[in-house]
Amino acid sequence: MKFAYKFSNLLGAFYRHGNLSFSKDGNSIISPVGNRISVFDMKNNRSETLPVSTTKNITCFGVSPDGNLAILIDEDGAAILVSLVTRAVLYHHHFHNPVHSVSFSPDGRKFVITKKNVALMYDAPGKNREFNAFALEKSYYGPFDETTCIDWTDDSKCFAVGSKDMTTWIFGAERWANLIYYSLGGHKDIIVGCFFEKDSLDMYTVSQEGTLCVWESDTELEGLRKGPTYSERKKMQEEKKSREEVGEDKDDDDIVDIVGEDGETRGDVIKGSAETPKEVEGIKNVHYSLRSKHYFNKEGDFNNLTAAAFHKKTHILVTGFASGAFHLHELPEFDLIHSLSISDQRISTIAMNPTGDWIGFGCSGLGQLLVWEWQSESYVFKQQGHFNNMNSLAYSADGQYLVTGGDDGKVKVWNTNSGLCFVTFTEHSSNVTNVVFTSSGFVVVSASLDGTVRAFDLHRYRNFRTMTSPRPAQFSSLAVDSSGELVCAGSQDSFEIFLWSMQTGRLLEVLSGHEGPVSNLYFSPVQSVLASVSWDKTVRLWDMLDSWQTKETLRLNSDGLAVTYRPDGKELAVACLDGEITFWNPQTGGQTGCVVGRHDLQMGRKETDKITAKQSAKGKSFTSLCYSADGESLLAGGQSKFVCIYNIKEQILMKKFEISCNLSLDAMEEFLDRRKMTEFGNLSLVDEGTGDGDGIELSLPGVRKGDMSSRRFKPEIRVSSLRFSPTGRSWAAASTEGLLIYSLDASLVFDPYDLDMDVTPTSIRRQVTKKEWASAILLSFRLNEIPLIREVLEAVPYDQITVICSSLPDVYVDKLLNFVASTLEKSNHLQFYLSWAQCLLTLHGQKLKNRSGAILPTVQQLLKSIQRHSDDLSKLCDWNIYNIRYAAALSKQRGMKRTAAESLSDDEEESSVAMDSTGDEENMMNEPIMVEN
Repeated sequence: MKFAYKFSNLLGAFYRHGNLSFSKDGNSIISPVGNRISVFDMKNNRSETLPVSTTKNITCFGVSPDGNLAILIDEDGAAILVSLVTRAVLYHHHFHNPVHSVSFSPDGRKFVITKKNVALMYDAPGKNREFNAFALEKSYYGPFDETTCIDWTDDSKCFAVGSKDMTTWIFGAERWANLIYYSLGGHKDIIVGCFFEKDSLDMYTVSQEGTLCVWESDTELEGLRKGPTYSERKKMQEEKKSREEVGEDKDDDDIVDIVGEDGETRGDVIKGSAETPKEVEGIKNVHYSLRSKHYFNKEGDFNNLTAAAFHKKTHILVTGFASGAFHLHELPEFDLIHSLSISDQRISTIAMNPTGDWIGFGCSGLGQLLVWEWQSESYVFKQQGHFNNMNSLAYSADGQYLVTGGDDGKVKVWNTNSGLCFVTFTEHSSNVTNVVFTSSGFVVVSASLDGTVRAFDLHRYRNFRTMTSPRPAQFSSLAVDSSGELVCAGSQDSFEIFLWSMQTGRLLEVLSGHEGPVSNLYFSPVQSVLASVSWDKTVRLWDMLDSWQTKETLRLNSDGLAVTYRPDGKELAVACLDGEITFWNPQTGGQTGCVVGRHDLQMGRKETDKITAKQSAKGKSFTSLCYSADGESLLAGGQSKFVCIYNIKEQILMKKFEISCNLSLDAMEEFLDRRKMTEFGNLSLVDEGTGDGDGIELSLPGVRKGDMSSRRFKPEIRVSSLRFSPTGRSWAAASTEGLLIYSLDASLVFDPYDLDMDVTPTSIRRQVTKKEWASAILLSFRLNEIPLIREVLEAVPYDQITVICSSLPDVYVDKLLNFVASTLEKSNHLQFYLSWAQCLLTLHGQKLKNRSGAILPTVQQLLKSIQRHSDDLSKLCDWNIYNIRYAAALSKQRGMKRTAAESLSDDEEESSVAMDSTGDEENMMNEPIMVEN
């Protein structure tokens, strides 16, 4: 079961290339990351990478209006149909040419793809019960250059296609008598976006030089008239042929048939031309007129316009520029709402959610993904991965956080539950070579080639220690002891190891003895012993308690590349340049085993290599090692697309994980494509299309756009770092594609324990019916089906938990605690499972402590689950307290107002009574007084 790991998430990469799309509810944004698709849920603060992938990088994708299907298309035009509900691939198709854009119709019955200068309309999969999911209905020709964008009318009657030939073409999705095709000009550069107005044929077109054209149609959507049907058109063509035979003039029809090799009709071709289509008798053709023209670059502050999006309900137009700025305009008046710069790189794509409140931006230069709420002018989502190689990673002690360091000099900390980065440290000025978490989990230490080792506080998010060496040195390795007091870094140029105090930041000692660059350092988990491996073919063990002297020197057969301790500290694993992994006893200094893995990595051949991959020595050695949480297996990776997992006791290869199948990366295939080999060399090395560009202006004489010095290169696939989660349920690999997380897939594994004929789901449920709780729990663990164990446990009455826990055998205590720890993370029965955990730890705590090494991953998983629920509940409680205080203050304020109003009314009544009494007195004074004689 321990080898049943599957890909679960991709961290460290948010956007590479292609378009963005929002989900149907508008709370999630879908982004292409290499050859995969990631979904970022901004409402629940979660990210998920779908377990599907294309052969090469995704260039465009389309999501159906109901949000159930997605079409992913890669660089070569290979497409896959994916269910966003089941996360499964439903169909494969190849368009045989690069596809520029794909778009579903609003009613979900059709979708259009554009390749070269043609638009192809297909029946949407699932609407018609056909074996072929992609049934071609029509082909539309018109543009003379490559197409760039697509937009549909709200009723799916027409669609528009923008082109690099500076024109926009409008086609009818059905056979309309008064609109077969229409061409719009008015621009002097590539069309970036074309958009229909809501419930209208009116159009907006945006071009790269920063021009907006507003087009007005003289016909409403209801004014479109049905054209001749297929049979009527056939009859017209037959009549036309008979007229031609007679000798009448020939006419070119705008609509012809696609005929296959077998003579059967495959679909229709709509041919556009510069001339206006012929009018049907009695029906006037649709006509467009230029209503107004607007310019974005009036003051010349911005570079080329690179992306655009339009929301039809709110009439908001968003345009992005090569300088990283974007504009918001309200159409058709072209009123500027606001403009802002969000990046120093070009904006590659823009998308708006269905309500029009959120705007998604993708910047491929830095791998940025941003979601901006334009009304409040605030970020909803802002993430960026390492835009260079990721060199190192480390888990926190509870497995809740991950830290990574890359060639961009940044240190990023990730939440493993959400998959998002929550803090980035940018203090390093050069490549970060290694990162480590301290045992407390709130301090991150990083080493860099800039000659500094820095410590970062995760409470206040600041760099509170900076450690340097007396002489400038480039640090390539790093280690922190189990107490978090000692920090060691190895130098690759002076062959020395520097030792600092975390408390004071002072340099305590310089450890000398290696005769080559120090390639890796690792502290023993149980002792203050440091293991260092070097290119001088030795592993040295340094005693930190005995004047930092060399305790033991282990001799290797080849240069040492990586070293790691087993979690219990009783074994040491070393990877060498010759591809061997040797195991040592650190107490005696003797070798206990060896794994020959030079043939397990299977590195591919790079396009620039002159020799085959089999003869290359570079791919035959492991550069990263990591023990599993229980210490029974070992992960190993290097400059290859494979990660190997070995059983240490048997010293055999148990499984190989292929971390990528993306052929856009270099060294993926064992043999080069012979079709690309010519007498002049490999055609794949020819840099096509450099200089036409990304809208980047270059101040060279005669060059208007593009960077003629830019060169494209294919990054090489490799695994730079591997780490097992302390919980034992997942492991992470830092690779060229990003940070890959592989989690234990228990749902697909049948792993019974002590199974016999009497152990069946029926017999287990019978024990539950008889209220034999302990017997039912034991039988369910013997069958070891997760849903059945959950069913039995949740049927146990709350007051019986203590009795059952006290009667469990020791072997089932571990299993039950492990199940409770894994279930608690996602279950809503919080108090119920916490009661199980409390009883198990209280009643069996001493026995569990005696085998703490085996039970440690389970306890860490339990701590991680409790911490996650604690964080969620604390946020909810804080929010409730705030609301209660607000309500109390509001009611108090209203009470004060009511009291003031009542006192004011009382004063008014008193004053009115006083005035009445005063009036009575005056009346009495004015009355005549009768005096009696």
